[in-house]
Amino acid sequence: MVRFAVRRLLVLLITLLAVSAATFAIPYASGGDPVRTILRSRVSDQALDPSALAALRSELGLDRPILIQYLNWLGRALRGDFGMSFTSRTPVDQLLGSALGVSTTLAVIAIGLAFLAALPLGTLAAMRPGKRLDNGVTVLTQSFVAVPEYWLAPVLVLVFSRYLGWLPSAGWRDPTSIILPAVVLALRPMAYFAQVTRAAMSDVLASPYMTAARSRGLSGRQALLRHGLRNALLPVMTLFSLWFAGLLGGSVVVEVIFAIPGMGRLVYNAVINHDIPLVQGGILSIVALAVLITTATDFLYALINPAVRVRDGAV
Repeated sequence: MVRFAVRRLLVLLITLLAVSAATFAIPYASGGDPVRTILRSRVSDQALDPSALAALRSELGLDRPILIQYLNWLGRALRGDFGMSFTSRTPVDQLLGSALGVSTTLAVIAIGLAFLAALPLGTLAAMRPGKRLDNGVTVLTQSFVAVPEYWLAPVLVLVFSRYLGWLPSAGWRDPTSIILPAVVLALRPMAYFAQVTRAAMSDVLASPYMTAARSRGLSGRQALLRHGLRNALLPVMTLFSLWFAGLLGGSVVVEVIFAIPGMGRLVYNAVINHDIPLVQGGILSIVALAVLITTATDFLYALINPAVRVRDGAV
């Protein structure tokens, strides 16, 4: 287990360093001068004073070698200091903290809905292969995979907000504001969870240890709950973590449509406004969280299933 942990932590460190370097390079990769971008966010003059450009470049340390700039930026980023937002004049870490809380709440509710719906659907479909229920679940899940969020979200708003008047169409004011965006975000992962659950449960039901459990007098439900469910959930757990990490920063369309002040909308607006510190801080935070979540899932997976450590050469 120690070798497994060391190997995973090394991969985590290398990944985060690579992501930080790519994030730091965003202003330079865009082809513009970061100093001109910063100064234009402060003054409206198109003809910038060369002396002001030189002074600001020296103040920010942008006249130093690129490696020194990166190390200084990385040191501040490790302390949570990404500078000030160009557009709001607010510390980037405050904006990220507020938006991350909103996105985490939305992602937890959406992924929870997806899991609670997918687990019984996939299990029941696996227990009745080729039957109407199995075919119905297959059609339903494939339909949810094919429906894009940018189409589904306005349709739900028209039905439940405009015509029925049951739910608010946008904003982040009370618990009812979460329902529509959470449902939109939950449908696609729910479809994938149900498909993976069905496949994993089919393998479990056909395994020798389930046959042995039934031969010892356990009913089908008892054998499933005691012996089959944990093994069937292992691949679902990995998919669960990947979707959760993706929803933290990848729900841009839903957050923009429903006017939700989350990470996706924050980074989207920062890109539109050329707010470099906010773009850098947002991207690095989202990717770092995603990597940390998947790494934690690897550890949990290895604890539940020791065969993972054996394949990895850790035991």
